Amino acid sequence: MTTLTSTAEPTMEYRLTAADRCDSCGAQAYIAAEVNGSELLFCAHHGRKYEEKLRSIATSWHDETSRLTEAV
Repeated sequence: MTTLTSTAEPTMEYRLTAADRCDSCGAQAYIAAEVNGSELLFCAHHGRKYEEKLRSIATSWHDETSRLTEAV
């Protein structure tokens, strides 16, 4: 029996989709924050509104709001 092991970490690009919805208003989420082991999703508006308070306690902050101004 052959066992294969890999020391390289998987390289998966995290990308929010149209199915990811803001926890505040239900609009498409462009920001994901991890707080106390839970993922919170926000649209650009609510992400900016809560960013200052959340950044100090979030273990991760993923911001894809630049996609709003990308050329199609």
